[in-house]
Amino acid sequence: MPSTRDWRKPVLMQTNDASFLALGSNLSAGYGSSVDLIRAAIAAIGVSRVRIDMCSSFYQTRPLGPAQPEFINLVLKIHTLLAPRALLHHMQGVETAFGRQRQVKWGPRTLDIDILSMPSGPYGPDPLLPHGELHKRGFVLYPLSEIAPGWVHPVSLQPISALIRALPASERVGITRL
Repeated sequence: MPSTRDWRKPVLMQTNDASFLALGSNLSAGYGSSVDLIRAAIAAIGVSRVRIDMCSSFYQTRPLGPAQPEFINLVLKIHTLLAPRALLHHMQGVETAFGRQRQVKWGPRTLDIDILSMPSGPYGPDPLLPHGELHKRGFVLYPLSEIAPGWVHPVSLQPISALIRALPASERVGITRL
């Protein structure tokens, strides 16, 4: 049976077998800047049970929620043998070590780490994943598309390029690659 693939079109590498974390900060907590704090957090993550395979650029973004400083965001491609809930618990420990306090929803924070997506493990998909707001957040989609241009949302099956195009204008402005 002949192939129906159009060989003139490039094939985007699928990255749904990878795991991705989003990091954000808008309070430096004595690290000089949020960029410095995130660099220190990446180093802390990298010596744990997580291998960092790729890191996006830093992005300066508008905050959601109450009036507060702008955020610094990036996305990491990682490899871990931890299950999603164990990784979540581990990343919450990293957040706490960097002074994270959960007082105001969408409020200022020293460090926020979100698990964006992970491959299904031996027990099947985790209801926490993919992150429920991932497809609505330009501050996550732009850095994710930088390091995983072939990523496809595991539920909607939309490629990341389509998710970015579907963002409302308010989610496409105020995002600056540093």
